[in-house]
Amino acid sequence: MSGIVYSTEKGRLCPDCGEPVDSCRCETHRKSQVLGSGKVRVRREVKKRGGKSVSVINGLAMNEQSLKECCREIKQKLGVGGAVKGGNIEIQGEHISYIIEHLKKKGIDAKKG
Repeated sequence: MSGIVYSTEKGRLCPDCGEPVDSCRCETHRKSQVLGSGKVRVRREVKKRGGKSVSVINGLAMNEQSLKECCREIKQKLGVGGAVKGGNIEIQGEHISYIIEHLKKKGIDAKKG
């Protein structure tokens, strides 16, 4: 094992490029980085959407690829559209109860809010 992984000046460092983890530009690190905190919340939003509601799932402790896969599963089951934006999953329509049930089946403790 070689290379610095922590610096008192910069904090955690990327083992590939040596940059601080927050400003790392490595593609491998970005794909494997966990985006959520683990406290999963599902809520309804209508702001800036012309009155149309969207179910937003945030806090999932998954990397970007896993979030996209989870989003795809939910969209297929419900037959609706959706996307992953900023570490959150947005599903078109108000499907909070179904989403919470689906996540609990996968072993993820999700709450409304």
